[in-house]
Amino acid sequence: MAENKISSLWNWFKSSDDTKCTTLNSLPLSIDLEKQIGEQIYNALQGEIVEDVLREIKTGSSSDAYWRSNMEGHSLKVEKALLPDFYHLCHEVKQKLGFDEPVDFYITGDSTVNAFSVAAEDEGEHHIVNINSALFNLMTDDELKFVVAHELGHLINKDTALARLINFVFPPDANTPVTLQYKIRLHQQLAELVADRYGYMAVENIDVCVTAFFKMASGLDLARMNVSIDALLDDNRRRLEYFLNDKGMSRDSHPVNPIRVQALNIFANAQSKEELDNGMDELICILLKVGDSELDEYTAKFIATAGLIVANSDDEISKEEVDQIISSLASLKIFPRKYLEEIAEANVTEIFGEAVNNLMRINPGMRDGMLQYMITIVLSDKIIAKNEVELLYRFGNDIGFSRIEVANAIAQSIQRNYVPSLDAIC
Repeated sequence: MAENKISSLWNWFKSSDDTKCTTLNSLPLSIDLEKQIGEQIYNALQGEIVEDVLREIKTGSSSDAYWRSNMEGHSLKVEKALLPDFYHLCHEVKQKLGFDEPVDFYITGDSTVNAFSVAAEDEGEHHIVNINSALFNLMTDDELKFVVAHELGHLINKDTALARLINFVFPPDANTPVTLQYKIRLHQQLAELVADRYGYMAVENIDVCVTAFFKMASGLDLARMNVSIDALLDDNRRRLEYFLNDKGMSRDSHPVNPIRVQALNIFANAQSKEELDNGMDELICILLKVGDSELDEYTAKFIATAGLIVANSDDEISKEEVDQIISSLASLKIFPRKYLEEIAEANVTEIFGEAVNNLMRINPGMRDGMLQYMITIVLSDKIIAKNEVELLYRFGNDIGFSRIEVANAIAQSIQRNYVPSLDAIC
């Protein structure tokens, strides 16, 4: 049986061969953080095991038959005899990128300005790249090359294969754990930036890439609208400032256009990997943002410091307590464990006091949730120590609760959530 394409993903992650990830001037097409997060997601989803199971249940019919049937039945396949000009354009791009795996190109009658790629499941099968017909009404041949190369970049980078694994483990109606949601989104966004680099390599003209971005964003014929490239770049710089000044977030699977344009501009002009990485750092920081307010930042600080203080109040921080802190941080930080480690190395008590004071200033109504969170940490290791309870009384008093109110909160949590430790029973 042919080896499943996704099953080669783990070997690709471990491989040190970067021959397909390097430009002519030795700049990497890959982004280190994208590969790192992709590996984390793959391991978290038990990729090798899941793929082994899928191979066992695989029947003679290909599971990508849906895509193949849909494209063959409802789209126009780009054949040399049928569409010679676009056929040669696609294969010229494929050759320039050095991608020798078989690909079928399709055009779909669709008014949305979009394109997509689907990775083949098995060795020897053909990948799929689809271009919506709306793009042909807007784009020059060079801009179409950028789009085609971008989609091929997804196949070369293998992020489409990882997406297949993610979609199997977490189908559309499943709840993805918060700890993975943000990492999956970040990986998707970084993968788009990598694919953009492949797009640039096909044309080696930043102006072409920029006009392609803005045509896809606006659906406008820029020449007809008399829009200049200088005006586009000036507009992009202004809009990028909004995101750099902590006012905006990139929440979708694709980074916002100001980030994509600037990332590609940095890539096109960098003279070394160090210069490229330094230029990308500021943009990646925007993608790392989960919370977008002062309240979110102080809440993260409170969760980390309050958790550490409560967990350490019995002189022994358990794994269950750490897991509870990290789980609570996951809704505010993409790398909650790293954030917690950084807080633990700082002045925890001082940061805790700062976080509490500011949360009470911004939103005093949070005090109930703050107390409840600390009670949750106390109960997480299934051992309720006397000094932990006294800490809760002191904290409750500091934020305006009476002793009896704190006692009631503890009692209700015990009734609802407490499960004795098996060690204590057995």
